[in-house]
Amino acid sequence: MGERRAAIVTGGGKGIGRAICLQLAADGNDIVVNYAGSQQAAEETAKECRKLGVDAQAFQADVAKEEDCSLLADFCLKQFGRIDILVNNAGVTRDNLIMRMGKEDFQKVIDTNLTGAFLMMKAVSRPMMKAHYGRIISISSVSALTGNPGQVNYAASKAGIIGMTRSLARELASRKITVNAVAPGAVDTDMTRALPEKTREAMIAAIPMKRMAEPADIANAAAFLAKEESSYITGQVLNVSGGMVI
Repeated sequence: MGERRAAIVTGGGKGIGRAICLQLAADGNDIVVNYAGSQQAAEETAKECRKLGVDAQAFQADVAKEEDCSLLADFCLKQFGRIDILVNNAGVTRDNLIMRMGKEDFQKVIDTNLTGAFLMMKAVSRPMMKAHYGRIISISSVSALTGNPGQVNYAASKAGIIGMTRSLARELASRKITVNAVAPGAVDTDMTRALPEKTREAMIAAIPMKRMAEPADIANAAAFLAKEESSYITGQVLNVSGGMVI
């Protein structure tokens, strides 16, 4: 399996984040499961990771706050002595048509999804540069590539992640740190299961593979970008959407 590495997964308690934690743990990485509000879910995810033979700890931090991001990075360093992998997964939505979207709903999504990713990238960059090793993976969205009605804020935040990914990849490549993004399409999570059935049917009809992604589909892509085998891939956006964007 090789050298044990340490990963931080933001928003790691549920859905895609949980699946990423479990896959990284299955690959032999120690995990910090970050959460903002749902401690029980994060603790359960950490417990499941430990069953896979690694160390895993839950840690509360709001990625929209710079101090919290610094504390999260410091916790990983204290717990495991290193930060090898960062997965920026924490995200929120505040969907609405622009005429009804308040500035606070726009700003909340930008603060969490985009600024949060920036703050975490900043927090881990120094220890990764010192170690001359790192994998930074951020969860974007096909909304960043195609747009989506009612998601001006969300699409902007996820498109911003792509710009940051490409820029940071250029900054850190000489230190053997790769920076990539994964752009999921429709994923079968609690959020999409809560949608009206007709809406779900319309979403699936627009997917060439005629099914939503499972969280594991996204986790597999993120885990690949965290491996040694991806060491010559940086600044890229891996589209995991069943063919929604071709």
